[in-house]
Amino acid sequence: MFGMGFTEILLIAVIAILFLGPDKLPSAMVDIAKFFRSVKQTIGSVKDSLEEEINAAGIKEEALAYKQELLKASQSIEKVSHLRSNIDAEISDILKENEKPKVAEQKEQTVPQKASTQAQEVTFKKKKKKQTEQKPKEEEK
Repeated sequence: MFGMGFTEILLIAVIAILFLGPDKLPSAMVDIAKFFRSVKQTIGSVKDSLEEEINAAGIKEEALAYKQELLKASQSIEKVSHLRSNIDAEISDILKENEKPKVAEQKEQTVPQKASTQAQEVTFKKKKKKQTEQKPKEEEK
């Protein structure tokens, strides 16, 4: 105990008997036992709290590692969503550019068609022949 041998403990007990006397020795031994017990409990509680702190430090390290992973994942998600929005914007721009020439082509096609329908009217009336042409033909017969 405490790195002391049996002879050293016996020597301390003899000196304690001489100084305290046989009357106070039992109460002194009880007080010393209580002191050692309280020291032992204190050392145990300190040991437990240190283990909890070490465990808490490990948990904190794990939490920080998870936090870093989550931050990296959120950054990659932001990049992907940003790329997707850029791609969507480019696709919509391309579609708008493709629609503009089609609308212009449709206008160009519709304008000549309207002009041609105005220039050529279809009627079902018979055209009258000129009378001057008919008379000389009849005279020849």
